[in-house]
Amino acid sequence: MPTLTLKFKENTIDEYRLEEGKSLTIGRVENNDVVIENLAVSGHHAKIDQVGDGFLLTDLHSKNGSFVNDQLVQSHWLKDGDKIVIGKHTLVFGYAEGEEQPDDAATGMDQTMVMDTDEYRKMLEHATKSPGTGATKVLQERPMGVLSYLSGGQGNVELSKKLTKIGKKSDADIIVSGLMVGGTAATISKRPQGYSLSYVEGISKPKVNGKSVKESVILKEFDYIEIGSVKLQFILKN
Repeated sequence: MPTLTLKFKENTIDEYRLEEGKSLTIGRVENNDVVIENLAVSGHHAKIDQVGDGFLLTDLHSKNGSFVNDQLVQSHWLKDGDKIVIGKHTLVFGYAEGEEQPDDAATGMDQTMVMDTDEYRKMLEHATKSPGTGATKVLQERPMGVLSYLSGGQGNVELSKKLTKIGKKSDADIIVSGLMVGGTAATISKRPQGYSLSYVEGISKPKVNGKSVKESVILKEFDYIEIGSVKLQFILKN
């Protein structure tokens, strides 16, 4: 399994091995797997999940963002030698010599959700400051659910409808392929308590975070969904 090497400037502080099937969390508070005691780091700043054979870094809406190889990212498929900058610290992602690495094209790892630095900072400033006062503004609007393609497609799908259909039928909102996938394999309902993914039909059941959904499940931010040939990540957008 790959490792993360935590560095401050040129000094190595610690090394962490990623465990199969487990998430690794990064942040300032003590209940993280990787604790970085720096005020530029959010309490829960980012996490790394194993998705299939690859490893996906997700920024947890941190205040100062997560950078990979000098690019501000929301989520990023990690490759050998990638340098993750969080606050003033660097985490180097690497495989051991001779260790098998996943194929980028097969897993969709050549796709990265990148946020432009200047645009991101303007959006952040606009969202957190009230006009003319500089006071912190609490956003009252309920965030919209968005499905972001990790593989099997490109771009984002906003969950603006009360019911979003996923399956092989031509009238599905998200069309997926696969011999055992149902015509309407699953639906996502917009409810007062959040977004609920429900299994509808087909031999192949949808999976959320690697676990099959037998009936329904309330989606949590950064959950990843697998249906047939498609992998998606659920995020919230104000």
